[in-house]
Amino acid sequence: MSHDYDLIVIGGGSGGVRAARMAATYGAKVVVVEEFRVGGTCVIRGCVPKKLYVYASRFKDQFETASSFGWQVDASFDWPTLVAAKEKEITRLEHAYTSNLAKPGVEIIKDRAVVTGPNSVRIVGQNRELSGKYILVATGGHPFVPDIPGAELAITSSEAFDLPQLPHSILIEGGGYIAVEFATIFAGLGVNTTIVYRGDRVLRGFDEDMRTGLEAGLIERGIKLIYQTTITSLASSGNDVSASFSNGTTAPYGAVMFATGRTANTMGLGLEAAGVKLTVNGAIMVDAHSQSSVPSIYAVGDVTGRVALTPVAIREGWYFAETLFNDNPMAVDYGLIPTAVFSEPELGVIGLSESEAAMKCDVDVYLARFRPMINTLSHKTERMVLKLITEKEGGMVLGCHILGPGAAEMIQLVAIPMGMNATKADFDRAMALHPSAAEELVTFKAPSYSYRDGVKIGA
Repeated sequence: MSHDYDLIVIGGGSGGVRAARMAATYGAKVVVVEEFRVGGTCVIRGCVPKKLYVYASRFKDQFETASSFGWQVDASFDWPTLVAAKEKEITRLEHAYTSNLAKPGVEIIKDRAVVTGPNSVRIVGQNRELSGKYILVATGGHPFVPDIPGAELAITSSEAFDLPQLPHSILIEGGGYIAVEFATIFAGLGVNTTIVYRGDRVLRGFDEDMRTGLEAGLIERGIKLIYQTTITSLASSGNDVSASFSNGTTAPYGAVMFATGRTANTMGLGLEAAGVKLTVNGAIMVDAHSQSSVPSIYAVGDVTGRVALTPVAIREGWYFAETLFNDNPMAVDYGLIPTAVFSEPELGVIGLSESEAAMKCDVDVYLARFRPMINTLSHKTERMVLKLITEKEGGMVLGCHILGPGAAEMIQLVAIPMGMNATKADFDRAMALHPSAAEELVTFKAPSYSYRDGVKIGA
């Protein structure tokens, strides 16, 4: 049976673009249908603009530290300038994505797509049907907004980048990486910032020493933390938004932001009618090769509910194309993925946390805390934390956790030896680079403490 296309990709984000480009490179006739802007969450309203805003927010710390090095700085911040510069950069990236699709001959349709069958897609705006041998859903996710009275008065990460002006204060609900990153951004730009979180400490699931260290860093920057509490309702209060809390209190804020997780973009796509099975959370169920319950329909990226990280979506898109269009079946290994939280202090992580490793086997833990060198001439007391977790038998490195300046860059490089099953002895053979924070990773002489049969000893 002939089709209009070998591959119809729904969604022009990182995963969909990589799959489309690779498939076209292998000779497939490909079309990408995207209703918004090519680039997806990461480029348009996610990690790229976020990192740019994090950079902007860090100048406040740099200006404060500068005086201890003899500099006198008189600085002011202009929000519209940052927003305009961000828009210029993401527009450049969008054009680059579009150009990279055009080079191998990928067609782009700017419209909404709905799956109408195992091999058919309806282009809503143009009211026409396309047929494809394969359909790839790469529609990503969107911020979850709690169902409470007045929820429409709040913003999410999607709107935060383009506020008409900075609020005088902001309340952010959530304790994950999005919450702490935006708290860092707003606090660094001079906004009175509060985090409210239902848990007992931010970044649930991360290593406890990293959570504790980050919490201290947030507090040092003036960010207020309210734990074991949620927002129950929002209401207008003049130019402010009044938030009512589960503890019975009420307070006004210049803005309220929900950073309470993300949900797969599957609503209204026609997937269930086409026979595609979804998880209880609404994500597309797929196998190791990203194939759904319908053999001709695949999915990659956040819409699958696997690992919501841009590099993972890109790898999934690449391997999808290899498997279907290059006769080279490949499956993504999710076992060792580096991740970073671009808060202040910054956090970089790969592998198991201390508690996870201790439940798996006998381990040795190497831990260092110290003031980063840039702060030693200033009044800043913030500590950098580096932790290496190794298996007792053989010394394989099971986890590495870094909190402080440059953590993300360091953890990316640590991912290479860990991907090669490096041991503590391998790390020890590396010559230290002095003076640097990273040298601590190769100069640990003895464990700070250990776990034997799950019991902590030697602390």
